[in-house]
Amino acid sequence: MSTHRISRRKFVQRAATAAAAFYIVPRHVLGGRGYVPPSEVVTRGVIGTGGQGLSHVTENVEGQPPVTLAVCDVDRKHLENGLKRAGRSCDGYADFREVLERKDIDTIHVATPPHWHAVVGIAAAQAGKDVFGEKPFARTIAEGRALAGAIRRYGRVFQVNTHGRFGNYYHFGATKMLRKLVDSGLLGTPLTVRLTAANGIFWKVKMWSGRTNLTPEPVPAVLDYDMWLGPAPSRPYHPHRVHQSFRGYWDYDGGGLADMGQHYLDPVQYMLNKDDTSPVEIEAEAPWPQHPDAVGMWGTIRLKYDDGHTLILQSGEWGPADPAGLPFIEGPRGKVYDNYRTDPPGLFDQLARFPDPPPLLDFEMAVRTRKQPGGNADVAQRSCALVNLANIAIRTGRKLRYDPVRERFVGDEQANLLVAQPMRAPWHI
Repeated sequence: MSTHRISRRKFVQRAATAAAAFYIVPRHVLGGRGYVPPSEVVTRGVIGTGGQGLSHVTENVEGQPPVTLAVCDVDRKHLENGLKRAGRSCDGYADFREVLERKDIDTIHVATPPHWHAVVGIAAAQAGKDVFGEKPFARTIAEGRALAGAIRRYGRVFQVNTHGRFGNYYHFGATKMLRKLVDSGLLGTPLTVRLTAANGIFWKVKMWSGRTNLTPEPVPAVLDYDMWLGPAPSRPYHPHRVHQSFRGYWDYDGGGLADMGQHYLDPVQYMLNKDDTSPVEIEAEAPWPQHPDAVGMWGTIRLKYDDGHTLILQSGEWGPADPAGLPFIEGPRGKVYDNYRTDPPGLFDQLARFPDPPPLLDFEMAVRTRKQPGGNADVAQRSCALVNLANIAIRTGRKLRYDPVRERFVGDEQANLLVAQPMRAPWHI
């Protein structure tokens, strides 16, 4: 479906030549109120057009310069859906590397399953593209570190698609205010943050648990299953392994914890001012041993930083339930509850005398200014590491000590095998 496309610069040049000859210029080329000239459009290619991927495909409206210039998927039905959503001036591809070769594409939106995130993101950075990536940032800690390093090395802009840091996600509508409250010291230290079912957090543990009784089935004709697997181990096809329910298998993702974790944990890491570090102690309450292929259940996870700040995650789907009515954030001098009620009352009223945290750039503004956005690669690596650390504690079944500088577990080589996992040739990072 690939076709030759004229660059935006040549388009503008030719439009200007036509204007000189005929005194007629399409309105959108001139820009102005309600119109964006092609030279100002941040174009995109979308890799992965399944359920979440379609939300990244911007419709190309008649009379305006196109935004989505390419879509890519290894499932022909998904690809057709992406092309239909984009409409005119969009090309379809089955191999993401062809999309990266296009010089007229500014940004790559990575909406593949997580086992592809690092490979595609690094290749996009090498190709000179800025990257908007779906959560989780990466499937493993080592893959995340490699992706963050590539973004920095090639001078690219990256943002992970989580909204809580910007105050636009359920339960975190007051992220900036909570960060300011923590910075003020009015709550004291250390702090405990509870992300529990009793506080309205839905971890989707049962929803994205894997199945252990899969019987191999023929691969559908519309799916390039070998390319879908990519860097993941070769396993017999079953529909439950792909397309959304892939979240239930360790080879591709990490269950509901990986699906929802960065949404919930990225704003908390921001509130606690922990964007440059990770917890040093991780403990999980979960059935053990965990299945080596299928993601299973868990009950409670505790992650503790070296200054004593502690995160408590509770699924509400296994083990004892967390009592209702406990605070969302608690320190020795104050508490904040789910409805932003404080104890003592009026803590938020005192914040006017304290400075605001630095503003956060969104992705498009970061692309235009060449500054890193709020959910950039380095902070995304740290918030995603919370998810990976929790899942490694679940899988090993024991309390773990972690070195945030080396990004390795202390004295536990079995756990470190889950930090950096091999990829199926020829794929690598």
